[in-house]
Amino acid sequence: MCVKDVVIQNQVGLHARPATFFIQKANEFKSSIWVERNERRVNAKSLLGVLSLGIVGGYSIKIIADGSDEKEAVDALIQLVESGFND
Repeated sequence: MCVKDVVIQNQVGLHARPATFFIQKANEFKSSIWVERNERRVNAKSLLGVLSLGIVGGYSIKIIADGSDEKEAVDALIQLVESGFND
């Protein structure tokens, strides 16, 4: 299991378009991936789940992955978040 914390860089956070990019990236990996904020954990491959966390800019989240490509998955999602979704 791989777990890392990251702070959301863009102002709107994980809403609408950024959340879609995040979920698309998560779905590129075989591992099970979760996003956690304030002890609440959701499937990172679920749009409704991610949106339900109400993540806005400046919030810290945990990205958790478990599986054969867990480290690559977490690193790729951290990089996406840190870029401000400007890729």
